[in-house]
Amino acid sequence: MGFSKFQRILLAVDDSPCSHKVLDYAKAMLEGENAALALVTVVPPTSPASYGADPLLGQQPIIVAEVAEIQQQAAQEYLERLASEFTSTQEIFTFTRIGNIREEILTAAHEWAADLLILGTNGRTGFEHFISGSVSESVIRKAECPVLVIPSKCD
Repeated sequence: MGFSKFQRILLAVDDSPCSHKVLDYAKAMLEGENAALALVTVVPPTSPASYGADPLLGQQPIIVAEVAEIQQQAAQEYLERLASEFTSTQEIFTFTRIGNIREEILTAAHEWAADLLILGTNGRTGFEHFISGSVSESVIRKAECPVLVIPSKCD
């Protein structure tokens, strides 16, 4: 059984220090390869702010549009900075998504027709894992393509 090389690699990152290990691994893996790379990051939806809202008076919390816009702009600038580090990769795409992290990574992989998805895991265990779950674990279960998970435990 022969395996073909991956042609469309989607790299899911965030702006945490733990992502550096994943980035380094992806750079080494892509060195000398003729594959397209897409970087995706997901910004969680902006929580409603209660500035000036009084629930006793029936006033609802508001979502400050400027906060969401600033977060999305910062995420896009982060991806562009990362993209510039992949000097040997000929074709690089960036996707900034807003929403549920797992769902948005899977949607980006599907829409871009990725044939490999690379992401990191922060190594949560025990109660912390029970409470917040694992994005990488849930992506593995639902992905339509192979998933490479890089352990990036950082303390």
